[in-house]
Amino acid sequence: MAVIDQERINQIKRRGNIPAHVAIIMDGNGRWAKGRGLARTEGHRAGIESVRAAIETAGALDLRALTLYTFSAENWRRPKNEITTLMNLLVRTIKRETEELERKNVRLMVIGDLNALPPTPRYGVRATIKRLAKNTGLVVNLALSYSGRQELVHALREIAVEIQTGNVSPQQIDEELISRHLQTAPIGDPDLLIRTSGEMRLSNFLLWQLAYAELYITPILWPDFRHEHFLDAIETYQSRERRFGKVSEQFTQ
Repeated sequence: MAVIDQERINQIKRRGNIPAHVAIIMDGNGRWAKGRGLARTEGHRAGIESVRAAIETAGALDLRALTLYTFSAENWRRPKNEITTLMNLLVRTIKRETEELERKNVRLMVIGDLNALPPTPRYGVRATIKRLAKNTGLVVNLALSYSGRQELVHALREIAVEIQTGNVSPQQIDEELISRHLQTAPIGDPDLLIRTSGEMRLSNFLLWQLAYAELYITPILWPDFRHEHFLDAIETYQSRERRFGKVSEQFTQ
C-alpha cells in the first residue's frame, strides 16, 4: 500500500477549511473488474484496499466522520453469488481490520437496516461496534442495507408516534426535529460527498443530509482510489465557497 504524503497532509491542515464529515459513494468495482476480464466479485475484493486508504487519509486529516456507502438496500437485487461474496468479504474484512481500527482509535457506526444482513456478518459488525465503542477518534460509518428514502420514512414514523403520544405537536416539526430522528444524528451531515467512477447521481444516499454538501465527482474507479485522490477532493473542497443556499450577490443588487 502506498505511503500517505504527510507533507501534503500538513499543507492541507495549514490551509484550514477542512470538511469535518466526508461521505463516499464507492462506485466502479464492477467496471474495474470487467475492464480486466475478471468477475465482478474481484472488483469488490480490490476495493478493500481503497477503503483502507480512505480511512487512513481521513484519520490523518483528523476528520470527525467518514461515511462509506457499503451496501444499498437495492443491492439485495443483485445475483445471489455476488451478494454472498460481498457478505463474506464484509465478515473477513471486519475481522481482519478490527485490531488496526482499535489501534488507530477509530469508532465504528452503522446506518441502514443491519437486521437485514445474514447472521454471521450482522453479529460480526455488532461485535466490532461494541469493541470500538469507547474510542474517541475518527468515526467510520458504514451504510449497510441502506436507503435514503427508507431512512426518511422511518424518521417520520417515529415523529408520528411522538405526535400520537402528545410529546410533539405538528407545529413543532421542523428541520432540526427531523434531523434528530435520522440515523446520522450522532455525527451530523456530511460537508463533502465524493463519488467515484464519474457517475452523476446520489443513488438514494443520504438524501436529507446532502442538501448543502459539496459534491466531488471523479472518474477514478473505486478499486484505484488512493490517498492522493482523497486529498485531491479535499483540496477542491478548500477552494470552494460554501453558500448553504444563499442567493448570489449578483441577484440581490
